[in-house]
Amino acid sequence: MGEALSKPLIDLAHQLSWDLDIVVPVPLGVVRRKERGYNQASLLARPVAMKLNLHYQLKALRRVRETQSQVELNREQRKLNVAGAFQADPKRVADKNILVIDDVTTSGSTLDSCAEALLSAGAGKVYGLTLARAENLSIQ
Repeated sequence: MGEALSKPLIDLAHQLSWDLDIVVPVPLGVVRRKERGYNQASLLARPVAMKLNLHYQLKALRRVRETQSQVELNREQRKLNVAGAFQADPKRVADKNILVIDDVTTSGSTLDSCAEALLSAGAGKVYGLTLARAENLSIQ
């Protein structure tokens, strides 16, 4: 499914023509990874990296603390929930232009927090793509 669902992301990335070095999936926490058995962002990110001829860097970004599900949280709660939840490996990201892949975005808080961690570790530029955008009118 990851290969099939990654096609729109690949097509969009080609259209945008960003200067990219690596592709990084949004990491799951240990608990959520055990519950699901897979990371959906990784299943999307790997084929994107392959088709764009970029390095896939699973270990460039990691979740350093568990966060609660964001489903019922408003915008401010989402931002606080993921603040400081990610840490990037400077050896893998320094001076790199990075494409972060996630499955769904609602408020953008997760991608923002990932970008902050990557930039703090010395990344050049950080771009984000998601397969879908959830419309949640209650997150004001």
